[in-house]
Parts: sequence; structure tokens; C-alpha cells
Amino acid sequence: MNPKLGNELIEKIERDEWMVNILKIVRDLKLNDCWIGAGFVRNKIWDEKHHKVRTELNDIDIIHFDSSNSSKEYDLQIEEKLIKHNPNLKWSVKNQSRMHIRNGDKQYSDCNDAISFWPETATSVAVRLNFNNNIEYLAPYGLDDLFNLLVKPTPKFDLNIYKTRIENKRWKEKWPKLEIKTCHKCV
Repeated sequence: MNPKLGNELIEKIERDEWMVNILKIVRDLKLNDCWIGAGFVRNKIWDEKHHKVRTELNDIDIIHFDSSNSSKEYDLQIEEKLIKHNPNLKWSVKNQSRMHIRNGDKQYSDCNDAISFWPETATSVAVRLNFNNNIEYLAPYGLDDLFNLLVKPTPKFDLNIYKTRIENKRWKEKWPKLEIKTCHKCV
């Protein structure tokens, strides 16, 4: 793990009032092992590296881990609370204690384990604001790929699904400096 990149990530998010406000809203839900990941973090870094204004997010991916209530209905209730805070955002809440079933993986132990099964190393990053108002992050594959604009599959993700996903996302059109790898052992 590169602590310099971790500090840079935290500083970039701390300077972004929009992101900090969203982190506060999610923190105040007081969910167990709760983070915001994927495009929320990825787009911030890629946009800055491309000198772009904020790229619109498909949704705000909120993950948490609560094995005491892993029903989809519980996540929908949380989404309803979030819509009341900000109805202009598309909130997506997923309890990672059940997502292994949908994904055909072994049971995840926590959110860090869960995001290690996400498609790309650069997207397998999540952040949260703790109750001391400090930003924390998870990055099971580190932050190098994210900051170096390198898109490659995580070792745990199906390569065929990854290739289709990359094709459908059309990220190179939004962020032309990206280097996209299509194999697990690509460096």
C-alpha cells in the first residue's frame, strides 16, 4: 500500500465539498462497516487526471456489512432515507453480507473482502467519513492502478464478464488517458 497515494486520495476528497456532504449523510446512517465505493471515488481521480469537471455518476454505491439483517428490503428502506436527504441523487445500497450469493462467490467476511471481488482494481476502492470527521479508505489492491489510470481485472473476477463490462462502460471515450488491460496477469 502506498501511503502517499492514500494521503492524496484523502486530500482530494476533503477539498470536495459535494463529496464530503455525501459522506456525512451516509455516515449519519450509522450502518455497520459502511462505505461509498466504485464510481464515487474512481470518477473523482480520473476526472482530476483528465482536468475535467465532475463526470455524472450513474449512482452512489453505498456498501455495508450487516449479517443480522441482510434482506434486500432493508437496503431499500435505507435508500428511501437517503432519497429524503437528497432526491436528486440515485442511491444504491447493497449489504455485502448477501451479495456473494448474487455473484456466485464464497461468503464475504466484511466490506474489504467484498470489494476485492469487484471487477477492476481501480474501482475496488471505497471511502467513508468516520465520527471524528476523518476520511478512511479501503483499497484491497492498493491505489496505484486508480492513480495511474490503469484499468485491469481483479484476480477474483470473471474475465469474460469483465471484458463485456469494459466494452459497455466505454470509459475510454470519457477518459482517453486510461490504459485498459484485458487479462488477469497483465502488468
